[in-house]
Amino acid sequence: MFGDLMGMMGKLKETQAKVEATKKRLDTVLIDEASSDGLLKITLTANRKIKTIEIDDSLLGEKEQLEDYLILTLNKAIEKATNVHETEVAAVAKEGMPNIPGMDMFK
Repeated sequence: MFGDLMGMMGKLKETQAKVEATKKRLDTVLIDEASSDGLLKITLTANRKIKTIEIDDSLLGEKEQLEDYLILTLNKAIEKATNVHETEVAAVAKEGMPNIPGMDMFK
């Protein structure tokens, strides 16, 4: 029994290390998003850190329009990045979870 418990604990630590490595790797995965007309472009990492924002000069004179563009485009980019992040981390976590009866959280 203790051998099984120790084995599970080791597997959990190994999985935790893999999850952390995956999170670090996601800093290098870039998500690009643009407004529908291409006047605003945003790049962020899968860890949801903004890397670049490109604003077309035509938007600089219209504060409210620029704000709307930023909100819409950032929200779309963050949603995409969140989906990538959660999918990648869940896959690594599921792969390393020990088979504990009644603990099938990732099905």
